[in-house]
Amino acid sequence: MTASQERIVLTYGTFDLFHAGHVRLLQRASELGSKVIVGLSTDDFNALKGKQAVMSYEDRKCILEACRYVDEVFPENHWEQKTFDAQRLGADVFVMGDDWTGKFDFMSGHCDVVYLSRTPDVSTTLLKKKISSWRNIAQQIPSL
Repeated sequence: MTASQERIVLTYGTFDLFHAGHVRLLQRASELGSKVIVGLSTDDFNALKGKQAVMSYEDRKCILEACRYVDEVFPENHWEQKTFDAQRLGADVFVMGDDWTGKFDFMSGHCDVVYLSRTPDVSTTLLKKKISSWRNIAQQIPSL
């Protein structure tokens, strides 16, 4: 495939506690083009969104870069950068999970917008709840 045939897929996220749902989303994104580029929310941007990742930006970036479906990772610092990034990177497709359906339709002026269905019963939020529940149970067990 030549550079002129390259089809760039752009997505964004925090990708905390990297799990099978993340892998499946990135795999399906890779089927829409020849190159997947991820805008990874920085720790500072997550704080602005009221979120706190368990893993640092550097660790999340390291994991994404090791994923065979990801070709490039760059920092996402604010909401408004998406249209600039799409133009800068020459994105052909913008992909997000369907929990964001309609929220990024404005990107259709720059590239195709695709909302992919989420993997059932898998999410970072659910994982955090399970871990918290296990922690609470462990704290109730008397020490030996």
